[in-house]
Amino acid sequence: MRVKGGSAPRRSKNRVLKEAKGFWGRRSKCWKMALIAVRRSKQQAFVGRKIRKRDLRALWIQRVNAASRQHGISYNRFIEGLGKASIDLDRRMLADIAVRDPQAFAAVVQALPKA
Repeated sequence: MRVKGGSAPRRSKNRVLKEAKGFWGRRSKCWKMALIAVRRSKQQAFVGRKIRKRDLRALWIQRVNAASRQHGISYNRFIEGLGKASIDLDRRMLADIAVRDPQAFAAVVQALPKA
């Protein structure tokens, strides 16, 4: 007598088909196509999480650069001055301060050592 494995294979297939819901055409209905599509979507989601971090850092740098140039200092001189002044603010915090509180950002620029 052949053993089919019980309900586990059906549960596994149902889970994949549920994850493929909303995909276009046979990718959401046929088991093999759905399995390929779901695997690829998970790979792309993994890569996308890395790209999002990269893009956000670039956005923070652009914002800090724009704010520092408004105060007459270039981005690299600004970051160098932060290191010399031992001001431990990362780019994310600096970008947030630059957008939400320009007076506080001006205070940070004033705290930098003059070259």
